[in-house]
Parts: sequence; C-alpha cells; structure tokens
Amino acid sequence: QLQLVESGGGLVQPGESLRLSCVASGFTLDRYDIGWFRQAPGKEREQVPCINRSGGITHYRNAVKGRFTISRDNAKNTVYLQMNSLKPDDTAVYYCAAGENVRQRITNIQTLCVEADFSSWGQGTQVTVSS
Repeated sequence: QLQLVESGGGLVQPGESLRLSCVASGFTLDRYDIGWFRQAPGKEREQVPCINRSGGITHYRNAVKGRFTISRDNAKNTVYLQMNSLKPDDTAVYYCAAGENVRQRITNIQTLCVEADFSSWGQGTQVTVSS
C-alpha cells in the first residue's frame, strides 16, 4: 500500500525557515512525480511546488518562488520542501502527494502540475508562521 508521511512542520516566526520531509513507503518513489500542497483554514487547497521523477523539472507557485525549494532523494525515498523567509500567509497544513505521469498546467501566470493527476496523499503537517 502506498503511504506518504510528512514531517517537519511547526511554529516559527516570520522570516524564519523550516524544512518539510515527505517519506514514501510501500512503493519506489522514483516512479512518481511529487507535489507539495497546502490548505489554510477557510481556503481551498493550493499547490505549492511540484517536481518530476528525476528531479530535473520543478514548478513553483509565484507566491513562493525564490523562498521555497523542492528537492528529492530517491535513494532515501524522500522529498523535501525547504521553506525560507516564511510569512504569516504561509500558515497552512502542508501535504505531499504522488502521481505517475503528472501533467503540467500552464497558464499566463504560472506553470504548475495538474492536481487531479496526484493519486496518493499524505496526512499533512501543520506550519504556523506567527510572531
């Protein structure tokens, strides 16, 4: 059974950093594209970054470009999300998700991955940015 487990969330002050981890079990991660999503209270879930199987292609939501970095270590079956210069607007539950052959969603504003193509989801980790 495919399982994804996130960790690394917590309470930080604005401007600080966190690194989230997403560990996969029950499957080999290198077959899957991975996305990080977040959902704040009262808001819709939104994709943050996504990364392809090899790690060579990444896409970021404009709001986090230059602050967040997604990476993966397939040997460890783990994907990371390094979050720097955190803002209160980054407060949310963060989820990782895996999918095979995930498509790109290209708009005039940004390029992300198609959320519907992600088939396995973790339970999420809370990130709170507050002074």
